[in-house]
Amino acid sequence: MKNVLLILVVAILVTTSSQAQVLSNKNKQYTEADSLRGSLRPERAYDVLKYHLQVQIDPVERYISGFNTITFKAEEELPVMQIDLFENMQIDSIMHGANQLSYTRKFNAVFVEFKESIKASEKDSIQVFYSGNPIVAKNAPWDGGFVFKKDEDGNPWIAVAVQGTGASLWYPNKDHQSDEPEEALIEIAVPNGLTNVSNGRLIGRTELNNGYTRWSYKVINPINNYDIVFNIANYVHFQDTFRDLDLDYYVLPYNLEKAKKQFSEVKPMMDCFYEKFGEYPFKEDGFKLVETPYLGMEHQSAVAYGNYYKMGYLGRDLSGTGIGLKWDFIIIHESGHEWFGNSITANDIADLWIHEGFTTYSEAVYIECRWGKEDALKYLEGLRKNIGNLAPIIGDYGVNSEGSPDMYAKGANIINTIRSIYNNDELWWKTLKDFSTTYKHQTIDTKTVEDFFNAPVATDLQPIFDQYLRKSTIPVLEFKETEKRISYRWNTDVANFNMPVDIFINDKEIRITPTNSWMEFPKDVEDLDDIKVNEKEFYIETKFTK
Repeated sequence: MKNVLLILVVAILVTTSSQAQVLSNKNKQYTEADSLRGSLRPERAYDVLKYHLQVQIDPVERYISGFNTITFKAEEELPVMQIDLFENMQIDSIMHGANQLSYTRKFNAVFVEFKESIKASEKDSIQVFYSGNPIVAKNAPWDGGFVFKKDEDGNPWIAVAVQGTGASLWYPNKDHQSDEPEEALIEIAVPNGLTNVSNGRLIGRTELNNGYTRWSYKVINPINNYDIVFNIANYVHFQDTFRDLDLDYYVLPYNLEKAKKQFSEVKPMMDCFYEKFGEYPFKEDGFKLVETPYLGMEHQSAVAYGNYYKMGYLGRDLSGTGIGLKWDFIIIHESGHEWFGNSITANDIADLWIHEGFTTYSEAVYIECRWGKEDALKYLEGLRKNIGNLAPIIGDYGVNSEGSPDMYAKGANIINTIRSIYNNDELWWKTLKDFSTTYKHQTIDTKTVEDFFNAPVATDLQPIFDQYLRKSTIPVLEFKETEKRISYRWNTDVANFNMPVDIFINDKEIRITPTNSWMEFPKDVEDLDDIKVNEKEFYIETKFTK
């Protein structure tokens, strides 16, 4: 991390230039490559059941070779099957049983032609042999690719991070978030003397006759394509348990004592998240923290950690309140993704706010568990300085398009605003936990989220979701004072906006429900100076006009 400030800015994705870029992208002309990656075409009408990935990684040549066996069930008759692999990677052959299949390539898509169509509901598999020099990341994890570094002792330290860029950067798969393999066997061969850590449980280690050792891991829960990873280093391992959950830690030897101290935060985090979100969703695969040569990523059951054993975000507080320095940002944020992003996954990356908004909110949940609600609200309010409100949070569907980077801080503040609308913490925590458990191990869309949180309350949340998620601006609560009365209304892009909000009149808190039409206070409210709005719990703007 040569430039911490630059990385900080990139990580939270809030600079004016990045927001402007997102704004300009909303009007971009999408290409055929975008559609091939982002849409569910007839050639993708199959359900992935299992990946068996077996790869050898050469650290010197930065070269990989191996195969992925894709087991699937056809959802309809399938004469041609689309898989994905970056065009710089070589396909050596594609086998269907004993038959070698023909294929064509277009951009990063590969169209595999079966000799006889796979019938609807039929289960089958293909084996894709491939090789090449995968893309090396310039600044992982924000641009995808491999990371080749050396530790302080000169040992190879290699990892991969590909969210957004795509897992097809390094192995063939159906590279769409809507379809996750129900299980995965990940076998990575690395030079003797090095350790590989991947997702799931270590089930075997085999010394090959070429100076390499193959490390085999098995995942028995659904897993996102981009979560499937390797981590190669001269690791040392220590472990612990939380209730009946195995906690495994892999770190560089000279950081062992620091890691034992820093990773002690995992237990209070788990205690909090179990209470608020339900038990760890991948208990069968265990929980791992793995030291990586980049800042961090939410790789399922093998969470990447590179925060230099500092509190906050590389020793900084993203909220500017001081509260962010009480805890290790990467441990909490990336582990929060195990519930939101890994267990509950957005069908289309246009809805990526489901991952990032809820996970950023999980930071505040953790703060509330440890230090109380006031600190949690203060933290969320502090994060608002990172919001640009220049483009909608939801992206364009079917073209591999993320929405605004506001999905992090704004997403969390939207969720907290919904909590404030509930005005019933018992109901709120029950609903949030029910959401996490109801959609465990599922892929969903924004409408599913909206309908679920709308159901328990009398207020119609749909116009509220529409304003916050599908428009760039936030609601403005306007007050005006005339000779006769003080009036108030919502100024919004969305019609029929009736969000309740708490205000203070002479320090007495009351709840009002403005509409888009002017409404008058009773005559005893005489002065705008007597009114204050609870902006701590409601993410809105206010405007007073005399």
